Amino acid sequence: MSFLIRVQVPDRPGALGSVASALGEIEADILSVDVVERSSEAAIDDLIVELPSGRLPDVLITAAESVEGVRVDAVRPYAGILDTHRELELVEEIAAEPARGLQLFAEGVPRIIRSGWAMIFGNRAGGAEHLAASTSAPEDEYLRLPWMPLPRATVLDGDESWVPDTWRELGTELAATPIGKPDLVLLAGRPGGPMFRTSEVARLAHLAGIVSVVLDG
Repeated sequence: MSFLIRVQVPDRPGALGSVASALGEIEADILSVDVVERSSEAAIDDLIVELPSGRLPDVLITAAESVEGVRVDAVRPYAGILDTHRELELVEEIAAEPARGLQLFAEGVPRIIRSGWAMIFGNRAGGAEHLAASTSAPEDEYLRLPWMPLPRATVLDGDESWVPDTWRELGTELAATPIGKPDLVLLAGRPGGPMFRTSEVARLAHLAGIVSVVLDG
């Protein structure tokens, strides 16, 4: 089974290699590594790893944190598609089928930012009109979204009153971005985390901007 493990790794030579070695000792096979964020002190990395059948994901935390200075932010099952040109391929798909553009965007976002799901809403009086959703999205088609219209991409507070109880119970992290205009918004959720980083929200906003141009064209 594959898992996404988000780790904070100190910025020192060989630190990530030490994490890889520690994971190898528990027979975890690293399938991919993405740098989510980097500072002068540490890097936030997403590792997709495969565990042998019967091994519990807790062993990933123990192994990674056995390396001095490493902290695991989250571990969750991962069933996404691994590729190195996710954004470009998604934009090309939308350009080829603009009539299905919003649905394709909703389906593609979880693969790119590794969220659990994505939904797209239009703004209307009294609530938000559900326009598209990924196959893994909750079936909450009509929501009151008090933050719409949305002027810019942002992380949302998952404990606010508008958030459905089931989302709160799952500890769902939320981020949203306008798609070219404030009254057309994509909402992404990560049940159980990890939290959305500033760099991830910026990446989502940039992609939404490109998609909006493709759809308007």
